[in-house]
Amino acid sequence: MLRPERMSKVSVTGSKAVMDDVVEAVHDRNLLHVTEYDGTWEGFEPGNPIDGAEEASEKLVTVRSIESILDVDDADAGPTRIVTDDALEEELGEIRERVNDLEDRRDEIRSELGEVEDRLSAVEPFATLGIDLDLLAGYDTLDVVVGEGNADEVERAMVDADGIEDVELFAEDGVIAIFARPVEGADDDVITDALVGVDFTALEVPDAEGSPEEYVSELDHRKQQLESKLRTVENELEEVRLDAAGFLLAAEEKLTIDVQKREAPLSFATTDNAFVAEGWIPSEEYTDFAAAITEAVGDHAEVEELQRATFDAHGEEAVREDVAGGVEGATAADGGDEVRADGGGVVMNDDDPPVVQDNPGVVKPFEVLTQAVSRPKYAEFDPTVVLFLTFPAFFGFMIGDVGYGVVYTLIGYYLLTNFDSDAFRSMGGVTVFAGIFTILFGILYGELFGTHQVSKLLWGGHAPLHKGLQPHYLLWAQAWLVISVLVGVLHLNIGWLFDFVENYQFHDVKHAVLESGSWLLMLNGLWVWVFSEHAANAKPALLYDVWEIVGLEAGLGIGPTVGMVAGVLFAVGLVLLIIGEPVEAIEFLNVFVNALSYTRIAAVLLAKAGMAFTVNLLFFGAYAAEGEYHFMYSGEPHGTVMFEGLMNMGPGMLVLGIVVLVVGHLLVLALGVTSAGLQAVRLEYVEFFGKFYEGGGREYEPFGYDRQYTTDD
Repeated sequence: MLRPERMSKVSVTGSKAVMDDVVEAVHDRNLLHVTEYDGTWEGFEPGNPIDGAEEASEKLVTVRSIESILDVDDADAGPTRIVTDDALEEELGEIRERVNDLEDRRDEIRSELGEVEDRLSAVEPFATLGIDLDLLAGYDTLDVVVGEGNADEVERAMVDADGIEDVELFAEDGVIAIFARPVEGADDDVITDALVGVDFTALEVPDAEGSPEEYVSELDHRKQQLESKLRTVENELEEVRLDAAGFLLAAEEKLTIDVQKREAPLSFATTDNAFVAEGWIPSEEYTDFAAAITEAVGDHAEVEELQRATFDAHGEEAVREDVAGGVEGATAADGGDEVRADGGGVVMNDDDPPVVQDNPGVVKPFEVLTQAVSRPKYAEFDPTVVLFLTFPAFFGFMIGDVGYGVVYTLIGYYLLTNFDSDAFRSMGGVTVFAGIFTILFGILYGELFGTHQVSKLLWGGHAPLHKGLQPHYLLWAQAWLVISVLVGVLHLNIGWLFDFVENYQFHDVKHAVLESGSWLLMLNGLWVWVFSEHAANAKPALLYDVWEIVGLEAGLGIGPTVGMVAGVLFAVGLVLLIIGEPVEAIEFLNVFVNALSYTRIAAVLLAKAGMAFTVNLLFFGAYAAEGEYHFMYSGEPHGTVMFEGLMNMGPGMLVLGIVVLVVGHLLVLALGVTSAGLQAVRLEYVEFFGKFYEGGGREYEPFGYDRQYTTDD
């Protein structure tokens, strides 16, 4: 779980005469993550595509274009089918011709419809004005301008203009027609100049005659005709989609597979008579992979395991085990060319192995959280299992409510069962686990949507845990702050232990102690000292008092001597850090600050509890008695009333109260994701991942295809 699947680099060497059969066999096995030949071997060149690759690519582009036009999706697939080359030629040609014809017709109709709508938009103001269009142009001594604006301002501007001898305005609902006679010799733009700064937008007079109302009617009629034609064409396209979608999806899949196979030799190293293909496969699959090649071409090709990748750290050169019988001296069967690298275990491209995260099914959904940062490198620890153990616990602890937990679980189940997307399904799985932990902590807190009904039903009125909102349980609130820090110390220890192991395995003890052990000594030395009785008078009393909630009146019982030893260990860790990583020494207080960052867990716990309490207070009302708050579900209060409650203020306020109750809890539910969820993720990414994790691993993309729409049978 903490390491990815072990990968092996393999080579397939053979005669070009069997290269097509090898490609078929490798593609069918869908195991080999192909390594691109880097051109470094003398006498070898990258291979050429198999005949027909260009034609298959062109057809694939055609199919995808038709799918885009018809808006084909996976739901239209229908049963799997066999797609032959003849069907691709004949049926695809017919579909393409029909779809292109309908698409051209649709484009023409849409273009004309757009023009008609533009003309309608332009003439509608003239219909409002009610003046025949032929009366708005064609004068020798009059200038006519039509537009939209404020009639009073326009009239004043026209009257005040020096270059205009006479003017007449016609206005209707903000549309204005200006008939003006300029003085002799006036500029052509005299009206435009007069309207500068006036609320007026000029309109172009349509090139038409007669009543604008009749013109609008004609255009409306033409628009309806075009819309009818457009619906007819779109219905025909829909018929084509329903008829051809299954074939198109199957054809796309077949052509995608054909292109993959035909272009595969581009990644091979080839001579005139031989080829070498290399790539990565899971080590446990090597035997079956070799057997499949042998079954396909017999002894005309040779499969060899060149290396088994081990695990390395810090992005340095990977440590790999050379496997006996590498490519040195391998001869291409029937090829006549000796295929040789310059030494056992030397490969065509020294690429890092791809990463296949090796987590059990229950942990797998949490890979989406790891990959949100980056896929782990092959040499790194995969932190997914730690996320699985800690993220839902952090989230559930902060929300801690049976009602909210049930809702989160149902949301997660919906995502898990109603989406095909791996990302949505993974988020659904994460949400289900977060919801379950929220329910578990809700039982321990005894809360149901912020009320204490669970406490009464399961615990007889007093749950084993308390959030600390009520005065009587204030010590619990302080305890959660301290416990959050201790959880943080444990979490940080795991991160630095991962880093210690990586440094020890792939460097030496010295690197491990100086680079990781120093931080472990400082972290634990500091916090053991903090919780010890050494210099107790200088420390906050809550470090010792909060343990009364579990019956430890004397605190954790860490004596002054142990505290002094812990302080010395902190100093030793700091010295080791200065020796090993002097630049990082300026950040030595991170062991204190990072742990304190976990107090956000307690802060969110109290904030969410306070919000839920407020919502219930507004609806039910509450009273305080003997340091505890009680909601007024029914009956008379037995203490000081904090708020009467909307439900107790009459029918009208009851309706308002129900709205407040529902909306308020929905808000708390949503903020639970944005606060508890994000804060938990932040602790994982910033505090935990930062101690050992870099990411940047390559995704395992084997040469092959998982068929959905086609079959070879």
